Amino acid sequence: MEPAAVNDQAGKDAIEERTIVVGGQPLRVATTRAREGRPPLLLFNGIGANWQIAKPFLQALTNTSVIIFDVPGIGGSPLPPLPYRPSTLARLAAGLVAQLGHQKVDVAGVSWGGGVAQQFAHQHDDICRRLILAATSPGAIMVPGRLSVIWKLATPRRYIDRAYMRSIAAEIYGGAIRHDPDLIARHAQALSDATQVGYWFQLLAMAGWTSLPWLRSLRQPTLILMGQDDPLVPAINGRILARLIPNARLQMIDDGHLFMLTRPVETARMIEAFLAER
Repeated sequence: MEPAAVNDQAGKDAIEERTIVVGGQPLRVATTRAREGRPPLLLFNGIGANWQIAKPFLQALTNTSVIIFDVPGIGGSPLPPLPYRPSTLARLAAGLVAQLGHQKVDVAGVSWGGGVAQQFAHQHDDICRRLILAATSPGAIMVPGRLSVIWKLATPRRYIDRAYMRSIAAEIYGGAIRHDPDLIARHAQALSDATQVGYWFQLLAMAGWTSLPWLRSLRQPTLILMGQDDPLVPAINGRILARLIPNARLQMIDDGHLFMLTRPVETARMIEAFLAER
């Protein structure tokens, strides 16, 4: 392990960043510690995103500990020797949770990470207490966004070329970013360069994957959050998830795909209220 603690806000608990080896795979892991006694929140990020992108949301949480890691090939986690599937990431995450000494976690997934979160809840239902799905879908069988938007996600160029990111952000993310370019500038500053191979491994991981055959078997109370102006993942996908997951409810947010970054305090309050329910 390689510990490195960083206190990003005075008066708040530190975000501890370190490398932890799970099943032979080094993972760059960030954790926060809250005073609340409930299980920590295991957070799966979007495609190409290093953990630092989620920092505004992590800092907005007041009573929730968090575990978040860079998937192999992204950010501080080195490229794995072979491509992987969502089941591989779910197994890695379960191993990480065990190494950190937790028997239960709440699980959240954003966009691409929402697929991994669904897989984790299905594959490790004995560990997953509650499930939160944000701006995501059932996978390959979904109602897609516009082709012109999806095509721009075929490469990690937006993570490498900051000017390109600013030029396409409003079109692909929608919501508040359409009217406030500074929001995407702050988002871009937190990005680490995603390797081409690491990004393609993420795309390949979800190729052909869908949760539709087993969504009805999920037992966890589930909160689904969707942006009303999301060009990437239209809100109807959230309605499909809410209809098929037995104990789920849908909450719409007046924003786009990145509402967890553009409205971190509001989103954190919704999630913590859900996690605190009896």
